[in-house]
Amino acid sequence: MIADFFEYEFLQNTLYTGLLIGLIGPLLGTFIVVRRLSLIADALSHVTLAGIAFGLFLEKKYMVTFITPFYAGMGFSVIGSVFVERLRRVYKAYQELAIPIILSGGVGLSVVFISLADGFNTDLYSYLFGSVSAVSRNDFFSILVIAIIVITVLLLFYKELFMLSFDEEHAVVSGIHAKRIHFLFIVLTALVIAASIRIVGVLLVSALMTLPVAASIRIAKGFKQSILFSVIFGEISVIIGLVAGYYFEIPPGGTIVLTSVLILIITILYKRLKLTRLKRKAIA
Repeated sequence: MIADFFEYEFLQNTLYTGLLIGLIGPLLGTFIVVRRLSLIADALSHVTLAGIAFGLFLEKKYMVTFITPFYAGMGFSVIGSVFVERLRRVYKAYQELAIPIILSGGVGLSVVFISLADGFNTDLYSYLFGSVSAVSRNDFFSILVIAIIVITVLLLFYKELFMLSFDEEHAVVSGIHAKRIHFLFIVLTALVIAASIRIVGVLLVSALMTLPVAASIRIAKGFKQSILFSVIFGEISVIIGLVAGYYFEIPPGGTIVLTSVLILIITILYKRLKLTRLKRKAIA
């Protein structure tokens, strides 16, 4: 079944891109979940949708081809991440307000630009829910660069991100530049979300960053193990989702997310069965 993905170039692009997304999505998602910022992926994904709609608008109305919807979405996502961080500083006592503010703005802009671009079409549909055939070689190389940047930054600043995730006050007292690390982290999140839209789709990208993590923390015994399991679950979801999407001729975003949900259910049941056995042994 998977042989076709190694035979045709467009499927190779999709598979290799999917493997990269399956790595960096849950990898960064682990820090997002631990920092209780899961909804930020939803907010930035809607801003990304606004950028994609803006790119489609320029392409259709003004024949602007050097700004593709993919890169327009990436640009909007990064700008949105900067605004999130700014708003978090403005509302210091209510930092969570930044997320619904940006999400609402992203939805509003999306509606306007989609309407100006003559509404929904096949291109926009593939961006919303992902596509097996839409990933070009240039898209793959762009996402490869993003993956290298994300992994490099996480390796270089792992200690700082770990400390900020679990005890921000102690991290600041220890001399860590919290504002700079926060800004870097949220920009990385924006890039990962923008990179994932080709495979998972704008509306489902947050699921790939959170569901594998939700499954991993049910069975992991530590933070590093949570990262490892979340990446494994992410890759399994992407591979199964892409293959199922290709052979059933449906958008891969849905099949990837459903696979992630299934893995989550399995881990919850496994954890429950394990606890039940331990209780029985303790009673015996």
